[in-house]
Amino acid sequence: MSTLSKRSTIYFEPSIHKALKLRAASSETSISELVDEAVRLLMREDQADLAAVRQRVNEPEISYEALLSSLEADGKI
Repeated sequence: MSTLSKRSTIYFEPSIHKALKLRAASSETSISELVDEAVRLLMREDQADLAAVRQRVNEPEISYEALLSSLEADGKI
């Protein structure tokens, strides 16, 4: 973990906290490092999702009702 880290308090359900403690011990790391990596992974996923949305911004939109009508016309529902 970086020496420039910020301190924060996080509350977990007891069973989640127990699992984190076991995982940290088995991987010889800290709960803080596990949480930091999980948050980084979540942010990378968000970044990928946002990039996908940007790529599709010019695609035509279809309403839910129009989608249902189309599925019905195609015999899918």
